[in-house]
Amino acid sequence: MNAFLKYIPTWQFVAIFIFALFVDISTVAQVHFDPDKSGDGSWTADNGNGTFTNPLFYEEFSDPDLIRVGDDYYLTGTTMHTMPGLPVLHSKDLVNWELASYAVERLNVGPEIRLEEGKDFYGQGIWAPCFRYHKGVFYIFSNVNRYGTYIFSSTKPEGPWQQKKMKAGMHDLSVLFDDDGKIYAVWGYDEVKMVQLTPDLLDTVPGTTRIIMEKGSGAGEGCHIYKIDGKYYITNTNYDPVCYQVCLRADAPYGPYAVNVMSAEENFGVGQRLRIWNTRTGPPFEVTRYPENYVGCIPMHQGGIVQVQSGEWWGWSMLDFNSVGRVTALSPVTWQDGWPYFGLPGNLTRSPRTWVKPNTGFTSDPKHPFDRNDDFSGPELKNVWQWNHLPDDDKWSLAERKGFLRLHALPSDNFWQAKNSLTQRGIGPESVATTEIDVSQLQDGDIAGLALLNLPYAWIGIIKKEGKKILRFYDQQENKIIDTGIDQNTIWLQAHCNFDTDIGILSYSLDGNNYQERGGPILLPYQLRTFQGVRYALFNFNSGGKEGGYADFNGFKVDEPRCWGLMRKIPHNSIIELQSVADSTLLVNWKNFLRPVGIGSRFAEGHSSEFKVLDRGLGRIALQSVASGGYVTVRGNGGMAEVRIEKTDQGDASVFQWIEMINGDLMLMSLYNHRYLKVDPRAGSLCAADARGARPDHQAGACFTWEVKEEK
Repeated sequence: MNAFLKYIPTWQFVAIFIFALFVDISTVAQVHFDPDKSGDGSWTADNGNGTFTNPLFYEEFSDPDLIRVGDDYYLTGTTMHTMPGLPVLHSKDLVNWELASYAVERLNVGPEIRLEEGKDFYGQGIWAPCFRYHKGVFYIFSNVNRYGTYIFSSTKPEGPWQQKKMKAGMHDLSVLFDDDGKIYAVWGYDEVKMVQLTPDLLDTVPGTTRIIMEKGSGAGEGCHIYKIDGKYYITNTNYDPVCYQVCLRADAPYGPYAVNVMSAEENFGVGQRLRIWNTRTGPPFEVTRYPENYVGCIPMHQGGIVQVQSGEWWGWSMLDFNSVGRVTALSPVTWQDGWPYFGLPGNLTRSPRTWVKPNTGFTSDPKHPFDRNDDFSGPELKNVWQWNHLPDDDKWSLAERKGFLRLHALPSDNFWQAKNSLTQRGIGPESVATTEIDVSQLQDGDIAGLALLNLPYAWIGIIKKEGKKILRFYDQQENKIIDTGIDQNTIWLQAHCNFDTDIGILSYSLDGNNYQERGGPILLPYQLRTFQGVRYALFNFNSGGKEGGYADFNGFKVDEPRCWGLMRKIPHNSIIELQSVADSTLLVNWKNFLRPVGIGSRFAEGHSSEFKVLDRGLGRIALQSVASGGYVTVRGNGGMAEVRIEKTDQGDASVFQWIEMINGDLMLMSLYNHRYLKVDPRAGSLCAADARGARPDHQAGACFTWEVKEEK
């Protein structure tokens, strides 16, 4: 671990520090939403104007792999110990996705997956799948930790899927069906190996295993192998000292391979914040707090590439987005000198957060792949739900009481080991999950409620003890318990997660309208036991070592107050002022240069700080100076003094992609060089357009706030 990382000895110190820095308790303890604005709205990458905003899904979707089959695209990813596993998503445009099936409905490999014999499968299970299509069959190759490598296959993405265990074990493998009929698999970290597979895919051909990249050659892990124009390409990831993605290239399957960096540093303005490295000692667990601008494992990594119908190339990869988990992002790909790069000409290896949708020849309405809200009235659970480990299907029901999820209590010492906990991924950047629970049939020792499944975990729920009901808040990190006696049988529970700040709040209500926060802020670190983000979980277990009663959950609703990549409409035809986030300077027209000046400067007098926003389509704008009528234009190399105010519109040199950042500020990417408008903070110089991206603290000069001065 890097020497400059700071270790925090106590959880309390971290909580106080982060809470004081980021959060006002009055804004998060009770959350109320305008139903006309929230409703069933969920994070959607499609902005509805021909552009999309990363991430594709603002929730955990790790180790993604993607294929094109004709005019259709299919995507899957790691699901580890959760069931069902291996979601198969379908898209026509690479931006809007829907769930076609789960390739693994149940994977009953041993007692760990069933939470039996004191064992568990946390952080194990299905990892880093490889998705392929060959001669009418869809294949997903995946290592199942502790149990070997499996192949899941189907003639239809909707299933049914068959599963077979390979005789050989290869962790994080990728498979290539070569055009000469041979089948290759590659795997490994640092030292990358290749082997030829038998025609039935179940074993390796003897004598064909070779090391194709020696240790220390610059290769990483999480391979994706392709054959393009007669050459062999393997994308993979390095994670030390920070994450970045490389590409290997050779003229023959076994090489020799050259290595080239294809994606680096792109973090979308997010830094690595809190991690727990050692989950075996605790609670309390030791939490690592990183310096403000440390990117660590945030940058785009572990992905691949695909060519769409128009000839464009696109790449996808994941980012370790702190407590929400690993998210998937989409990037345009530029080829240069025979190498694929994430990013655009002039700014290779960096990817725009917002860009024009892929030209696949198809358009789709903005949509999200999962139904998060569930009234439990259907014959099946909504498609977002996954069980924490393999469930006991005899101990839960949607039929025993119409419109309710019934969870029967099974014995467990604690929530972590509780069977039949029903989960769904937390979704960012902010979400609030609410459920109503009927606890009238709990028996002594039963504990039922709503949890934030993480390590450490926290929950709020009802305990039945000596015939009485107790409302309990529990925080595992601090072993903090707050108990309150209650008389009624119906109670509403709520969990609010702000994934910008890694803070959670648990609340309850006695009437379904007025919620009271319980227990204070809960810090949500990313941890390396499960490699997953925070999950919302419904649970019921018996702490007395026996089967107990049951709890009935009357619906589950998730509200997302910030579920769009563009939370504020682009102010077309309005007059705005732009202010630097880094030093609060205003951008003004100064002698036909774009210049940052202090508020109150004489150079900001009159209309010099006012610019009209002109619509150029596809989320792009031109800025017309109100003072002169000229257009903000990038010249030369886009360096200092090369952002001018030209008398006439200069095409791409006068056009910027409007990119709203996660916390609402703005970046303007020039179509001239695909770099960002920039103020050199506190330098007193002229503007440039040469920033490669955002720094996590947004203080490097490429982020701006904007205010409408006159609407049109």
